[in-house]
Amino acid sequence: MAVFRSAIALCLLAVCALWAKTRTPSTSPLLRQLSLRDRIAQLIIVRGYGDYPPSDNAEYKRFLNWITKTHVGGFIVAGRIRNGDVIPAQPFELAVFVNHIQKLAKTPLLVGSDFERGASMRVTQTAPFPYLMAFGAARDRDAIKQLGAATAREARALGVNWAFAPDADVNNNPDNPIINTRSFGEDPQAVADDVAAFIDGAHSDPANYVLLSAKHFPGHGDASQDSHMELPRIDRTKDQMEQVELVPFRAAIAHNVDSIMTAHLFVPAFEPEQMPATVSHNILTGLLRDELGFKGLIVTDALEMQAVAGMYGPGEAAVRAIEAGADVLLMPTDPDACVRDILAAVAHGRISVQRINASVQKVLAAKQRVGLFRSRFVNLDHLTDDLDAQKLDSLAENVANKAFTLVKDEQHLFPIPEGPTPGGNASCLAILSEGDFSTRGATLVRALHAASVPLTVYVAHPSMPDSLLTEFASDMSHCKQIYAAAFITVGANRGNVALQGGLSGFLQALLRQPVPVALISFGSPYLLRDFPTVAAYAATFSVATSSEAAAARALLGEIPITGKLPVSIPPLAKIGDGLDVPAKLKTVSNGSK
Repeated sequence: MAVFRSAIALCLLAVCALWAKTRTPSTSPLLRQLSLRDRIAQLIIVRGYGDYPPSDNAEYKRFLNWITKTHVGGFIVAGRIRNGDVIPAQPFELAVFVNHIQKLAKTPLLVGSDFERGASMRVTQTAPFPYLMAFGAARDRDAIKQLGAATAREARALGVNWAFAPDADVNNNPDNPIINTRSFGEDPQAVADDVAAFIDGAHSDPANYVLLSAKHFPGHGDASQDSHMELPRIDRTKDQMEQVELVPFRAAIAHNVDSIMTAHLFVPAFEPEQMPATVSHNILTGLLRDELGFKGLIVTDALEMQAVAGMYGPGEAAVRAIEAGADVLLMPTDPDACVRDILAAVAHGRISVQRINASVQKVLAAKQRVGLFRSRFVNLDHLTDDLDAQKLDSLAENVANKAFTLVKDEQHLFPIPEGPTPGGNASCLAILSEGDFSTRGATLVRALHAASVPLTVYVAHPSMPDSLLTEFASDMSHCKQIYAAAFITVGANRGNVALQGGLSGFLQALLRQPVPVALISFGSPYLLRDFPTVAAYAATFSVATSSEAAAARALLGEIPITGKLPVSIPPLAKIGDGLDVPAKLKTVSNGSK
């Protein structure tokens, strides 16, 4: 009997120890204070913008209702789209807005944003970091750690406590219209190491702890469709997924990433029924939870995207995502319908109260981890110092310099040749912009003009009539060499990453002339596939102003060209390709070099 009693005592001690380990003391009382309806609402992150609209604005009123009446768990600072460009928020306006909304919220709010390349992705007056693929081309892992640390510091200074980064996708499909330069590259292990470096850097300072989210599980890099528009299908075997797509996610889990974002993809290797991974129990619970052992938050990609919204109503999509294993529902079109339908699912036994509580407990624990129960407000007095972009500009500049990659140069057009130019201009520069009102290319042109380069500049955009583009091409036939700077960014709902309008025909017309053309791709490195006969081809992997400045330095010979392709450009170039070109020797005051 004594032995039996001892055994019972040991079992009770073990159960109590496990309960104490898994329970979050400071959030459990709060969980008990929340009604079931409010618990469900805590799982919802709604769309916000970070600007401060007038109080009678209908959109603002709807947003306030979600915060003060629905009691959602947080909001994401998303960018407004204007003339095809994402309009970044102003730092002080964003911080003041966050404080205002936090003050109105019953429970402190998670505030997220897609800070994949630091705060500059959504906020102006911050360091202009290049896209992640530029970091892959620079082959500088310490710089990636610094990017992670800078992202955490900038985010917390602005009131953002959840960065939906890093992108853990392996971009192994040149036709991918939505990942592309958002990925570190094509090599799975290199991407995994880069993802780990970003996480380690972002979590290196407890005072600036920010929640991170590796995305888009189980891997969006091989998609050829944009999930904002339709449901992409990934036709890869389980072994292929294990050896490629899942490698960076395993690394993220090993380095204690706080959350993982789902992808709206049909992946038959793991889910035979045609449905997005976001609502697949086999993928979120069977693969991510059970097989990979992930214990953190699972957050959906935006539920307003057509890959999900085109298949289910907002409430049904939310119910299915919770059933699949998701903890947080991002950007549903109708948050109140989500709450209502999840409540109904609980009432009918489709979802258990325990299942809701488990996710809410994780959300509350995440809020505790970032200190929201101690203080939910931004210190505006320190904002300028905390966002001192000059401290980070050198990092952005160095990465952009190292990332500049010269894939081919048959006529030695890098740097710009010097010497007399009888019969015409030395060089022409064609800026192939993305829109009528875009400022793309301005930094590049200013830098070249400041160096007194004899250069005639032409700016072309997709809405220009063909007759004007033909006239431009004729004028440029008198140049000694032509440099074409093509700006091609990844954007939702575009469906491809290619030159728009008549720009492709314009570039083809330049190539039919005897003047050698050097093409510099600002953005997608795969543009060479469309114009393989160019005399020279270079890639910056980014449209950031730091990348424009780096291209100017490379053209002027002020920096060595050392970047290497982190992706292949089949059949023209492979991973690791890139010419090495030394910087020009500078002449000093005594005439020596």
